[in-house]
Amino acid sequence: MSTRNRAWIAATAIALATSGAEAEGPGLGVPLAPGEIPRFASVVLPDGAGLPPGRGTAREGASIYAAKCARCHGVTGTEGPIQPPVAPARQYAKPAGRHWPHATTLFDYTKRAMPFDAPKSLSDDEAYAVVAWILYRNGLVAEDEIVDAKSLPRVEMPNRSNTIDLYERQGEKPY
Repeated sequence: MSTRNRAWIAATAIALATSGAEAEGPGLGVPLAPGEIPRFASVVLPDGAGLPPGRGTAREGASIYAAKCARCHGVTGTEGPIQPPVAPARQYAKPAGRHWPHATTLFDYTKRAMPFDAPKSLSDDEAYAVVAWILYRNGLVAEDEIVDAKSLPRVEMPNRSNTIDLYERQGEKPY
């Protein structure tokens, strides 16, 4: 029997022997209760679908940013040590406030992933306020402008034209 045939037989035997284990899963993690699923499976779309109730202004966001974000992104959002900065800086043409194509995506990312050492810990109002502060630092909203589920999708992000809406191209929406 050739080496190639032996290798194929061995691979097939391994695949058959482990197929039952694969169906059962590795036994890791804890199943989520139905009430926990929305916290992890929520989706915010570019048009604002999925945004939670709440509101915030850049003025409110400044103190939240100082307490929960500045240690990584710098006092003004330009110093780091975490890069890219959230506000315009010489070293980056597209800081976080200008990188995202939609303000709703910035909100979704901030709400899910920040602060780095405690993701998903911001309340909805805190997330709106921090996003308002980032948008303000990037010259996209006024300091006292209310940012909420109604106003956030209307923010014109500078990088919007550099992205492609595949759903729009296909003529269908997933929602």
